[in-house]
Amino acid sequence: MTLPSHIKTHTGNVTGRLLLLGVLPLFLAACNTTKPATTAGATVAAPVTAPVTPVEAPKPKEEPKTADLSSYEKMYAAVNDNGKVIPAIDISKVEKRNLRQEVNYKTSHPVGTVIVDPYKRYLYLVMPNNRAMRYAVGVGKAGLAFSGTADIARKASWPRWTPTQNMIKRSPEHYAKYAGGLEGGVSNPLGARALYLHRNGQDTLYRIHGTNQPWSIGKAASSGCIRLFNQDILDLHKRVPAGSKVVVLNQQESGKGEF
Repeated sequence: MTLPSHIKTHTGNVTGRLLLLGVLPLFLAACNTTKPATTAGATVAAPVTAPVTPVEAPKPKEEPKTADLSSYEKMYAAVNDNGKVIPAIDISKVEKRNLRQEVNYKTSHPVGTVIVDPYKRYLYLVMPNNRAMRYAVGVGKAGLAFSGTADIARKASWPRWTPTQNMIKRSPEHYAKYAGGLEGGVSNPLGARALYLHRNGQDTLYRIHGTNQPWSIGKAASSGCIRLFNQDILDLHKRVPAGSKVVVLNQQESGKGEF
């Protein structure tokens, strides 16, 4: 039987309202985070009263420092060497390239060889597995005048220093007063240790030594052979025995070992 149009309209409106009333509690419940209250048997959605807690963005993780300066501070700290106090090196004033470090180094020379690259101003102690301990050096004219191989004939602690006749002739105002020699000590130009190089049993007059002028490391010094920070020559002196081989590179060989 077909219903009159006014009855169909009324029925549709009632049905729509019933559907809306049925869906509305579900919609409200989906947004509600508290227990609904009950009034006279009917379930009524409670208002949302809980405050919204802001979520803090996680802090970015700190990147590790490329150089652990504390380890260098210990490496270049003051040293009391049998009553002679070597001052600490202020590493904040030293280029990182001039700080002692282990590096990749490939060479045909055996482990234990000391390789001096006066043009790059580095000294390498060859280690196993293509590695080397690298020390920065200061190089004088004498350091550039020598190349080839030699042996460490003698090792000295707090060596006595005597300027050469050429040094006295060149700068008598600086060196003449030391013509008789200067006892070893903190003010001695040879520093805390010295390695004396001989070739075929003859003294080459070439030395690897410390310095009382740490600012000269990594630079072309006006005098001296090969100088290291006193802390570095102490380290090298302990690592190499007398008789060790030393190779001083010429300009064509310079810079080819480290990778």
